[in-house]
Amino acid sequence: MPIKELFHQENSVLSLSPKDKKELLEMLADEAAARLQYDRQKVLEALQAREKLGSTALGRGIGLPHTRLEGLGAPLALLARLARPIEFDARDGEPVDLVFMVLWPENSAEGFLPALSGICRVLRGNQLARQLRQAQSGTEALAMLQSSEAESPDEPA
Repeated sequence: MPIKELFHQENSVLSLSPKDKKELLEMLADEAAARLQYDRQKVLEALQAREKLGSTALGRGIGLPHTRLEGLGAPLALLARLARPIEFDARDGEPVDLVFMVLWPENSAEGFLPALSGICRVLRGNQLARQLRQAQSGTEALAMLQSSEAESPDEPA
């Protein structure tokens, strides 16, 4: 699924202020549950279970919490920029301040890994992350994210 279809204009939050990873996951679960009309506790438990398998921090201050959920009708992706970086158990030791959460329907695994890969691909360079950290609005941040996909070369087959 292309980034422009995955991230919608209303799905960005540029001012979250969690004190730690646990609180961030709670805030993301709240945001997702409200947007999806889905059980907040199920979202939170799924995100926490995935983090127990290993941190979803990508490094360079970027987190990609993701999970598949039973009964979800369509994927949801949310871009969050944190007011202050938080510890996220990243391999490079860098605290996280940009978060890309992806929730995917359990019964529709097709497209899940390519969607995660597409996000990682556009974030390879430092330029997009730097731009997202400077964005003045959620709309501007998502426009940057979506336009970066067009500029990112496709992976070889």
